Amino acid sequence: MSTVTELAPAAVEERRSDWTAAFTARLADYLELSKPRIAVMVLITVAVGFLVGQQGPWGFEAASLTKLLHAWIGIAIVAAGSSALNQWWEQHTDARMRRTMSRPLPSGRLASGEVLGLGLLAAVTGSLYLAWQVNGLTAGLTAMTFVFYAGIYTPLKRWTSLCTAVGAIPGAMPPVLGWVAAGQPLDWSAFALFALMFVWQFPHFLAIAWLYQDDYAHAGLRMLPGVHPSRGVTGLMATAYAIGLIPVSLLPAWCGLAGGWYSVTAIVFGLAYAMASAGFAWRESRASARWVLWISLVYLPLLLIVLAGDHMRLLHTPLAR
Repeated sequence: MSTVTELAPAAVEERRSDWTAAFTARLADYLELSKPRIAVMVLITVAVGFLVGQQGPWGFEAASLTKLLHAWIGIAIVAAGSSALNQWWEQHTDARMRRTMSRPLPSGRLASGEVLGLGLLAAVTGSLYLAWQVNGLTAGLTAMTFVFYAGIYTPLKRWTSLCTAVGAIPGAMPPVLGWVAAGQPLDWSAFALFALMFVWQFPHFLAIAWLYQDDYAHAGLRMLPGVHPSRGVTGLMATAYAIGLIPVSLLPAWCGLAGGWYSVTAIVFGLAYAMASAGFAWRESRASARWVLWISLVYLPLLLIVLAGDHMRLLHTPLAR
């Protein structure tokens, strides 16, 4: 009897440890399902759109910070739902690609119905939260972004290389969501923010598609390099978009959202992006594609920070306009 009594607490502790480990693993899978690195970039661009949407001197007023926080919460929930639905759609193709076969769905750690339910619940909950705490326009545009990304772009990847252009639409929406969350209308300034994000994506995603073209082809996804394998086509397209981005990136200054500091930065960064893309077109290689990818990831956050900072400078020094 004494032996049984002594072993019982150990067995309970072991069972508790197993439950804790299983719970922690499940939370880790949910976090991976939400694609946190993409979500962080989305929230940064939302914040920039919100800051640029301020039309008067802006400090750290509680009301503005609270509105931004509510926008972040609602948009983050919908973004997590979008990522979940994206992986639900692609669970079979993910299982055929080396870089995605260990994701929660293809590895069998999460059930298909569970992920589908979570994704839809997150999309509805986040949109309703935005309608309640921010405004109806932000909620409606966020819901539309979810539909474009999870309902159109993701399944379209199996049918046509034009999926990249379709996917660039929801990818360009986060700063617009921040703009309307700040109470601004859908006007030319909103279009300028959208256009900047829209065009920036093409060299970025073309480099990714080239790097993983074998994986995409094996999975049956219709990405550009696999559909048009002629050497140099992907690089030339990336270069054309990067060159086109330079005048597009100046639209926020043309709309009065920023001034000279931003314009100079946009031109310098745009030239660097174009040169990297031209190098990729000249000699398509893993090194040149990764260089385009790296430049793109430096270009966007730094340019957006300069945009927000220059906008704040103009608001606090009206004569600088």
